[in-house]
Amino acid sequence: MSGLFTADEWEIVLLSLKVSAVAVVLTIPVAFALAWLLARGRFAGKVLLDAVVHLPLVLPPVVTGWLLLIAFGNNGPAGRWLNEWLGITFMFRWTGAALAAAVMALPLMVRAMRLSIEAVDRRLEDAAATLGASPMHIFSTITLPLAVPGLLAGAVLGFARSIGEFGATITFVSNIPGETRTLPLAIYGALQIPGSEAQVTRLSLIAVALSLAALVASEVLVRRSGHGRGGHVL
Repeated sequence: MSGLFTADEWEIVLLSLKVSAVAVVLTIPVAFALAWLLARGRFAGKVLLDAVVHLPLVLPPVVTGWLLLIAFGNNGPAGRWLNEWLGITFMFRWTGAALAAAVMALPLMVRAMRLSIEAVDRRLEDAAATLGASPMHIFSTITLPLAVPGLLAGAVLGFARSIGEFGATITFVSNIPGETRTLPLAIYGALQIPGSEAQVTRLSLIAVALSLAALVASEVLVRRSGHGRGGHVL
């Protein structure tokens, strides 16, 4: 198997997997909190919050990358604070690629998790409450277990979106070999080089395989959570 790809190509694949995995793991708590607010919350500004969460889906990715550059660049308010106090730098680093992927994956993750939370039968929670169960006990023993398939579906879908992230990443952290050059950026770079059709084909097939596997897994999890009878994440 190793003979099918060059060392540089394996490095690109492994970097893409690392960036996507870190993006998803760090986004799960934020996505779940937002999904819970949107599914169960009753507050002023809910529609606005919903719109902001889903904004990366409709904004041009380069605009998202530019906004990340303003906020998390070395001279940006968030970027400067994180660098000075926590030693975290995003510019021209794989951490910046993970941040861009996380932002672009967040809307899809929130949507899947929100559908899962909304599918939980509130009557089960009410019955447990009448028997004296505390809100935390109800959440940990009823709500969360029933919502787990949807949460996993959101994570897998977010991983697939992260694998395919291009515009925000190249705008925010550029295309640096071994640091920020993930699969889409490597494919774009290879397309600019005459005679690199074989490499483009190999990398594209990997991207298609990873994305397809993630989408199939996400759909299976959604169906297991009960949404398959009338709804889908996408």
